Amino acid sequence: MVQKMMSKPIQPPKRGRPRAYDPDVALTRARDVFWEGGFAATSLDDLSQATGMNRPSLYAAFGDKRALYGKALEEYRDTARQDMKTALASERPLRDGLRRVYDIALSLYFSGAPETPRGCFLIGTAVTEAVLDPGVRAALEEGFQAFDEAFETRLRYAREQGELRADADPALLAKIASAALYFLAIRSRTGEKREVLEATANAAIDLICGVPA
Repeated sequence: MVQKMMSKPIQPPKRGRPRAYDPDVALTRARDVFWEGGFAATSLDDLSQATGMNRPSLYAAFGDKRALYGKALEEYRDTARQDMKTALASERPLRDGLRRVYDIALSLYFSGAPETPRGCFLIGTAVTEAVLDPGVRAALEEGFQAFDEAFETRLRYAREQGELRADADPALLAKIASAALYFLAIRSRTGEKREVLEATANAAIDLICGVPA
């Protein structure tokens, strides 16, 4: 028996502790807490409870509260940028692409509890923090510029393809398209009905593309 036991290979001890959390899930949960209460009103205890991670684990994984918020902001902005790129694909008619952008946005803005629509995470939280935090202000500006550029690129292509009048100004129309997006974000959070905002989005599309004959 002793000989049999001694003949077994000795397994080396595992080094370190296995990660007990999914970083993507933890970041999403942290983002939702910031989204609901804003940066200033969100405590480390709130984040710890939402993610299931204690404070040392949060610091080790994401840094301090400001760094965690920055990562959540970046993830939201990058996802929104990719959603816009997909919605505004050149093979889709301009009017359909714009409607898809606004539909995706409204679905996101109304994704919270029915009685408390969340609006846009970027606008709802970063606009306030941008006043005193240059890093957040830069991230907010980059996000807005990315939205303008996505609209302008598609609108410029639409003009080349005859979907817009030859004298249309893609840069100016992109600002209008972005302004409509921000309007939906703010008014959804204040309690405006979704059907009213959908009608507003359709009016913005008509303004940009022209009223269908």
